[in-house]
Amino acid sequence: MITVLVVDDQAIVRDGLTAVLSLTEGIEIAGEAENGRQAVEMVDRLGPDVVLMDLRMPEMDGAEATAALRTSHPDVAVLVLTTFDDDDSIARALASGARGYLTKDAGREEVAAAIRTAATGQVTFTRDIGEKLAGSFSPQSISPRDRFPTLTAREAEVLTHMVAGRSNTEIAQQLFLAVGTVKSYTNDIFTKLGAQNRAHAIALATGRAKNEG
Repeated sequence: MITVLVVDDQAIVRDGLTAVLSLTEGIEIAGEAENGRQAVEMVDRLGPDVVLMDLRMPEMDGAEATAALRTSHPDVAVLVLTTFDDDDSIARALASGARGYLTKDAGREEVAAAIRTAATGQVTFTRDIGEKLAGSFSPQSISPRDRFPTLTAREAEVLTHMVAGRSNTEIAQQLFLAVGTVKSYTNDIFTKLGAQNRAHAIALATGRAKNEG
């Protein structure tokens, strides 16, 4: 059973998400919070597996709360669910450590699938967000090896698939590699990019975050 904390400043949105997800097999609602500060406090008390986080909220917004949770509860997956899909919002969410980014027009099954994916440690995006991120590595843009010359050709290839939102299993299938081999490549990518996690690596790769050290 995956426990979820629903965070949104609009009561009607929280109620709707709670009602829908409560009917979803394998998912249990741990609680609700109306802003980022309350979310951090409730994670301390409830220890959910996944936090479904809105971005624009009073007192402490979703990106700030996500960054705080990455420090205090690194094992808790934060999955952003927001109305906004602009570059700045995506950048702040990924740089803060969000494990996924969905827009509120996502359907119930898509949200549920994203929760399950985030709970396993993988990164997930709705199709439109994945396409926006993948566009950062379009033929017209700078290639990952040009941006990060220390990457090998295979590591650059794996990174491109990561940016597109594919899991290690999906990358392994695409490149005809063992999942363990892909995991090794991703760890090497994290080291070379100075990334703290998969979401941070994607943010760095797409120019939506800066290397902190």
